Amino acid sequence: MATAGAMPAVADRDMAWIPAGRFTMGSDDHYPEERPCRPARVDGFWIDRMPVTNAAFARFVAATGHVTVAETAPDPADYPGALPENLVPASLLFVQPSAPVALHGPITQWWQYTAGADWRHPTGPESSLDGLDDHPVVHVALADVEAYAAWAGLALPTEAEWEYAARGGLEGAEYAWGDVLMPDGKAMANTWQGAFPMENRLEDGWLRTSPVGTYPPNGHGLYDMIGNVWEWTADWWSLPGARIAAKSCCGGDRPRPPTEAGSVAPGDPIPIPRRVLKGGSHLCAPSYCRRYRPAARHAHPIDTPTSHIGFRCVYREGAGE
Repeated sequence: MATAGAMPAVADRDMAWIPAGRFTMGSDDHYPEERPCRPARVDGFWIDRMPVTNAAFARFVAATGHVTVAETAPDPADYPGALPENLVPASLLFVQPSAPVALHGPITQWWQYTAGADWRHPTGPESSLDGLDDHPVVHVALADVEAYAAWAGLALPTEAEWEYAARGGLEGAEYAWGDVLMPDGKAMANTWQGAFPMENRLEDGWLRTSPVGTYPPNGHGLYDMIGNVWEWTADWWSLPGARIAAKSCCGGDRPRPPTEAGSVAPGDPIPIPRRVLKGGSHLCAPSYCRRYRPAARHAHPIDTPTSHIGFRCVYREGAGE
């Protein structure tokens, strides 16, 4: 049995040790970007049992004076052609439509670029964190979560680390708890029930984020690995099936290594790199986005905070030595 590495010296940090191991990563049964199933291995690491909360992020901001991306006006030089009214501190906020919309239409039908929305004002400029200390922090871009991790002496998990931890020891299971989304009708995660994005039946009790630890932990004692908020990882976006000819005596091919430049969406007029998000969120629904699974993944621009993305950290023994 693998021995746990040294616990990181971080005050008030609740982390779980994940032993080194091998597992089958991805899925051949769902979205194309999850394919193909492939063998993966991770070394042992510590991971936060829960997503970083508003209270924890507030301690970081108080200690460092960090100003998040959502609280900073974009530089016009970085966004040529942008309308002046969009060059203000803002973030993407989910707004439930009041009338039916086409699911395959523009996402602006339910996402609004909202001035004044940020981690302190999660549902818009008039909102606050009252009663939300134990909810996951949202409206954080990659620069914000990396700054937090550096301050804490930690790092973001790789996609493989994240997925291995999320599976909780259940090799091949559909979800982090088994093969049934809601066993005996019981909600196991904060997701969307109903016809997205107009109707949420709130069978899990929450329209937006929920307090971390509301739902049962997985087999590794980790909470909210599925649903609640998407989580940033350390990996640049790429497709697992992409291959490149190997320059070796043995011939064959090998996986194409993900790169920052290669993560940009093809044809994007402003080439913004993208990272892999994992876990799905409270907006994932059977009718629209079945990404409330360990194998699921999503590409997201590094400069774009939203109301449904958060993060957790890992510690690898020997990191920084």
